[in-house]
Amino acid sequence: MFGWEFPPYKTGGLGTACHDLAKGLSQKGIDITFVMPVAPKGTKTPFAHIIGATTYPTKTIAINALLTPYATPHSYNQTHNETPGSDVYGKNLFAEVQRYAAVAQTIARKHPHDIIHAHDWMTYPAAIKAKELSKKPLVVHIHATEFDRTLGNPHPAIAHIEREGMLHADAVIANSNFLKKTVIEQYNIPPQKIHVAHWGIDQDNIQQAYKTTIRAPIILYLGRMTAMKGPDHFLRVAKTVLTFEPKTKFVMVGGGDLFAAVVRLAAELGISQNVIFTGPLSGEQTHHAFQLADLFVMPSIREPFGLVALEALKNNTPVLISKQSGVHEVLKNALKVDFWDHKEMVNKIVAILRHKSLRDTLREQGSAEVKEFTLDHPAQACIDIYHALNKQLVIA
Repeated sequence: MFGWEFPPYKTGGLGTACHDLAKGLSQKGIDITFVMPVAPKGTKTPFAHIIGATTYPTKTIAINALLTPYATPHSYNQTHNETPGSDVYGKNLFAEVQRYAAVAQTIARKHPHDIIHAHDWMTYPAAIKAKELSKKPLVVHIHATEFDRTLGNPHPAIAHIEREGMLHADAVIANSNFLKKTVIEQYNIPPQKIHVAHWGIDQDNIQQAYKTTIRAPIILYLGRMTAMKGPDHFLRVAKTVLTFEPKTKFVMVGGGDLFAAVVRLAAELGISQNVIFTGPLSGEQTHHAFQLADLFVMPSIREPFGLVALEALKNNTPVLISKQSGVHEVLKNALKVDFWDHKEMVNKIVAILRHKSLRDTLREQGSAEVKEFTLDHPAQACIDIYHALNKQLVIA
């Protein structure tokens, strides 16, 4: 399994998703060698053997001529990591992708395997090289595409790598039908090659309840501050909510390439006194943030899944989610709205703040529903794909 991140070495949901899938697969008897670009001290787990590509000698190879003329995209330059001092992407992301791929065949030769499973575009060149050596089936797992991240203005080199990965793959896994549709329309991948496996969430380690000294309602945004996540929409909605409920506090958790712009926008809107920026949080701090909130809002413009909504419900926090998300397909006990419909978003937030019975109902039913989203479903979906591919290989 090739993955760019693994807790505690991560920048967001990708690391959490890789961790949880590996745990779910391990619980079903799958042995996993998880290959990271770098495996720093403290990155270990009982359910996967984690290795870093830096422990193997590197030789120079040409992966793709498209990489040469491009610098690392701005959105990847500022990596507000959850591990202080870490640098997930390196000084130049494309150079790191190339270095990672350069040792993939050495790793594939030293670690016997039946399946190659790669997470998101940074790992696809390495996975392709591993497949060339071992001839084993390749599964590429898409968590978000460059089309999603850039709202339709993809970096040409990244989009090319994504498509190459999908074309070389024997199976493609998307985490929602929303994402599958994007892959078909924007990357021209045959629908029959794409399998949908909605995410589950680790049901262990439910944290204790927290208390706050803030004597005001709290509305929470938690996620990277990038264009696709809609932090600007959150603030514009907040300004209108404050005309109805002026004591409300809006807490924004996370970092990202738009962090400074979002802070400026709060000032320009004249609501800075009601907005709290915490920066990135991790571990118990994240649970703390969820449990202090009266409502979690996910205003994403494009959200291939939205695991954070399940994390909120796990902490007994009601959620308001964008209809432009994958989690919208499967979650029933949530308020839902189009990201652009600010009026409706305001109406729903004010209703939550003014009606305790509504808030309590969503909290109770949501926390009960999230227990259905276990790690078993996505893990079993992957195992079914593995068996089907190995069967095809034997027949061939």
